[in-house]
Amino acid sequence: MTTLTWNLDHVHASRMKTLALILTDPNPIHFDPAEADKLGTGGRLVNQGPSTIALIYNLFAAQVPGKRVRSLSVRLLGNVLEGDAVTVTATATEPDEYDVTVGTPEGMKISGTARLVDRS
Repeated sequence: MTTLTWNLDHVHASRMKTLALILTDPNPIHFDPAEADKLGTGGRLVNQGPSTIALIYNLFAAQVPGKRVRSLSVRLLGNVLEGDAVTVTATATEPDEYDVTVGTPEGMKISGTARLVDRS
């Protein structure tokens, strides 16, 4: 069974704020520490779900360059916060099918399944 891993050492708050502007995401937990603190984050901003999901695509782009993601089904299990170190793991269950997880030292944040196809 093949397992792939991709790491992000640090989630940057400035990038969350930029993405909130690009997505016109009005949720202040992505750019206002006082609002994020109401969730018990200690004032650490919350990464947008789509940005956290995109880390799975980063893993496959880096580890399987001849393939692309055909489909991705995930469940969000928790928040990734500013400053978190993130590990993305994909374990092959069949040819071109992987169980994927995104986690931080505090635990798993996403689990799901990815299916790949050739880049052609």
